[in-house]
Amino acid sequence: MSEKKVLLHVENLKQHFKVSRRFTTKAVDGISFDIHEGETYGLVGESGSGKSTTGRSIIRLYEPTDGTIIFDGHDISGKLSPEDERYLRTNMQMIFQDPMACLNPRKKVKEIIAEGLEIHHICHTQAELDEKVNDVLDRVGLSREQATRFPHQFSGGQRQRVGIARALVMNPKLVIADECISALDVSIQAQVVNLMKDIQDEMGTTYLFIAHDLSMVKYISDRIGVMHLGHIVETGTTDEIFQNPIHPYTKSLLSAIPHPNPVVEKNRQAITYNKDEEGVIYENGHEHALSETHKVLATDEEFEKWMA
Repeated sequence: MSEKKVLLHVENLKQHFKVSRRFTTKAVDGISFDIHEGETYGLVGESGSGKSTTGRSIIRLYEPTDGTIIFDGHDISGKLSPEDERYLRTNMQMIFQDPMACLNPRKKVKEIIAEGLEIHHICHTQAELDEKVNDVLDRVGLSREQATRFPHQFSGGQRQRVGIARALVMNPKLVIADECISALDVSIQAQVVNLMKDIQDEMGTTYLFIAHDLSMVKYISDRIGVMHLGHIVETGTTDEIFQNPIHPYTKSLLSAIPHPNPVVEKNRQAITYNKDEEGVIYENGHEHALSETHKVLATDEEFEKWMA
C-alpha cells in the first residue's frame, strides 16, 4: 500500500468550536493520517468522537483551527486561492449522513445531480449534461425515468443513491462518505457499500469512509483509524486492527460487535473502557509504531502495559 501515491495528507488537524467566553469544545484535537490513492480509509469511533467534523474540516465546510491538509499536492488548509478552491470543489466530494436533509426538496433529481457540473461549467452542451446525469443514474441503480421526480418521492435508500450519484458525477479523486449508510436498513446498506466498491474498482476512486458500524468498515476498508474524543488512538490495516488491537478503546469497540453464531454470542463479553478510570490522557501520549502501518497513541508506560 505504501508505494501508492499519498492523495491526502492530514497533519496535526485541530477543529475547536468556541461555545462561550470560557469554554471551547475541542472536537478534533491534533490528528494526523494519510490516505493513499485508490484505497478506502475507514474512520471509526462512537458518536461525538469527531469523525464527521474531521470530514467536514478536510472538505473545508469548516475553517480548520490549526494543522496542514495537503490534497493531491495542493495545500488546502489555509486561505484558499481561487485555483485551489476550484480544484478542491471539483476533485473532492462528500456523501452526507442524512439523505433527506442534504437534497433540495424543490429541485428535481436531475437538477440536484447536475448542479456541480453546471456551477463548474464542466459540460458544454445540454445533451452532454443529460448524458452524464443518465450515465451516473444507471451506475447507482436508479432508472432514467426517475430523474424528473422530487426527493420526497423516493425511499431512504434511493435518496442515498441520489446523494452518491451527485458526488460521483463530478468524477472526484476523493469521496468523503460521512455515515452514508447509517440511516438505511441492513439489506440496503449492503447494496450501497457494494455499489461503492464497484465504482472504486471501475474508476479508482479513493474513499474516506466514516462510520461506527465496525463490521461494515471491516468489509470495505483497507486501513482503519480509530477515533475517540478528537484523537486517533490507533491506526492500522484492517487485519491489524481486527486481529491485534492494542488500545483498550479499540478492544472495547471490537468487543461490542454482535456475533452471528448464537452460542458464541451468548458468551460474548463486552469490554467497557473509561479513559478517566484508566488514567489515560491523550495529550500526553505519542505514536508508537508496531509495524510500518500499525500505530498506537500512548505514553511509554501505557504502551508497555497494553503490550503485556
